[in-house]
Amino acid sequence: MKAITLLGSTGSIGTQTLDIVTQYPEQFRLVGLAAGRNVEMLAAQIRKFRPEIAAIRDEQKLPELKEAVANLDYQPILLAGEAGVAEVARYGDAEAVVTGIVGCAGLLPTIAAIEAGKDIALANKETMIAGGPVVLPLVKKHGIKLLPADSEHSAIFQCLQGVPDSGLRRILLTASGGAFRDWPVEKLPEVKVADALKHPNWSMGRKITVDSATLMNKGLEVIEAHFLFGMDYDKIDIVIHPQSIIHSLIELQDTSVLAQLGWPDMRLPLLYALSWPERIYTDWEQLDLVKAGNLTFREPDHKKYPCMQLAYAAGRAGGSMPAVLNAANEQAVELFLEEKIGYLDIASCIESVCDRHQADNCSHPCLEDILAADQWARREVLAEVERRNCVSVEDAKPLSGAFS
Repeated sequence: MKAITLLGSTGSIGTQTLDIVTQYPEQFRLVGLAAGRNVEMLAAQIRKFRPEIAAIRDEQKLPELKEAVANLDYQPILLAGEAGVAEVARYGDAEAVVTGIVGCAGLLPTIAAIEAGKDIALANKETMIAGGPVVLPLVKKHGIKLLPADSEHSAIFQCLQGVPDSGLRRILLTASGGAFRDWPVEKLPEVKVADALKHPNWSMGRKITVDSATLMNKGLEVIEAHFLFGMDYDKIDIVIHPQSIIHSLIELQDTSVLAQLGWPDMRLPLLYALSWPERIYTDWEQLDLVKAGNLTFREPDHKKYPCMQLAYAAGRAGGSMPAVLNAANEQAVELFLEEKIGYLDIASCIESVCDRHQADNCSHPCLEDILAADQWARREVLAEVERRNCVSVEDAKPLSGAFS
């Protein structure tokens, strides 16, 4: 039985991880839980899974959480705030920590878990995008395993099993195309928040669903793949695959191409990250290629998806630029979800902020450099929006990242 801790327990990744724990109680034991601000759901999870420790990131919610579980026949350690989440990440005998926290807020708890010697099931791509230059040396120093738990990088990791170190030639990341893959470019100025949240294939949180619509999620995954698998950006390609059956592919030196296929279901990569190198039998629906029908592919439209090219540019610039890109995107997407900027403003705001960071890009950032770049980028997005007379900075505060 593997002891695990779950960060981001009330989100999409978290609830699906808990589905796995429920289905395989003989395989997994839950040590700790951490959530953002959903007290009711976290309390229900505590009652069901009886963790030793739990934390809620919103410190003002701690009294409510304590009251919600006061009548239990046991009492877990209850903490709050960023420090509380980090303490859950490093706590006890958990062998692996599932990082399901959305956005850059997952970086510091992930570092805490690594420094405590925990293996990481990485479902939070922003950890590597913003913190790759810091996280990878820590992974090596502490000798832990960092296993991808999102569908695309899990697919690549699965395909690489048994491939010699020198065998990989190219990575192909598949993208659904998001909510607007069939929209003409000319219609994008009309996009409303509700339109962007209609993902055709996956059920995900609001932020990542918007990232899928802009294809920023795929651009961020390119940067993550660069750090996880050591590939140059020129050898990481994106292809639109509307059916989301092939989750990614690798090309080997002899031009052989390997792919991982399956229904769109995040439980599969999560289970593999937790059980690797073993394979656990499931009763989940098996892939039926006849039912799946045609599998089609097309090249991304750069006019429709400018965020993709912004991500490649930030990745190639390296240093603190990916952290700036990621933070600017988080802030801009939040403003869009609050209907304070338009859909097309997301990419243009990110581009403006990245352009302004070029002169100050830190080529070999330490953690403090990344923290500073993150916070600067969030403030700069708000300043950029104010300059465009879209919203007053007084009305929109910097979105809380990992470093507030």
